[in-house]
Amino acid sequence: MMSVMTEKESIKEVIKERYGSHALKAQQTAQSCCGPTTITDCGCGCGATPDQYAKGIGYTQEELTNLPDTAITAAAGCGNPTAIAGLKEGEVVLDLGSGGGIDVFLSAQKVGPNGKAIGVDMTDEMLDLARKNAKELGIENVEFRKGDIEELPVEDESVDVIISNCVINLAPDKDKVFREAYRVLKPGGRLTVSDIVTKNELPQHIKDNLDLWAGCVSGAIPAEQYMGKLRDAGFKEVKEIASRGFGAVYSAEIEAHKPL
Repeated sequence: MMSVMTEKESIKEVIKERYGSHALKAQQTAQSCCGPTTITDCGCGCGATPDQYAKGIGYTQEELTNLPDTAITAAAGCGNPTAIAGLKEGEVVLDLGSGGGIDVFLSAQKVGPNGKAIGVDMTDEMLDLARKNAKELGIENVEFRKGDIEELPVEDESVDVIISNCVINLAPDKDKVFREAYRVLKPGGRLTVSDIVTKNELPQHIKDNLDLWAGCVSGAIPAEQYMGKLRDAGFKEVKEIASRGFGAVYSAEIEAHKPL
């Protein structure tokens, strides 16, 4: 039997491999979200084009129009956290698990030149892709940092808003993620995430499947437990503000605030 630490590292290695491959393939094709030329990630419907998939999880045509194709193709989210975060001019936004950068770029537009959007990702290929996309867009108020969302490379109380899109479910230690999020948020800051949650505990054989974990299934936990972990980390006003899907595993948009 693997130790807890070995199990966690194994999960992270599988995730890095999966999303590293996804980043590379995003640069090779914009044909379809899944199928023989790409991979299936986090709710992507087979046969959907990247634009169709993105619109299906909440992005508008206006938001997608000026983004690089590779940013859209690399997207593997389950919602659009930038649409519900209420971002304001001059705010500093942190995206946990920023991938190809789609939510970082949309955040940067919303907070303007006096604000900043920071993406953190642990996958080198995704970081390379995001930085290429930023260069193509000519956006200067963005930054991409390599790091684990369980140990954020971000200063204490330096961020106004945290967003994340179908990533926290992948983390083996969600308590650490939420404690780190609380640490880096300024007093009065807020967290708004789109993520995969469940209605009930998943069977153990599902939880133990690393491929399903990388596919945003096995690491998902019940919504009430998810929100309870946020409260345990110190967050207040924790609530599920919207959901998508009606199965045992579904997409939820969850909001929480750090007290002043």
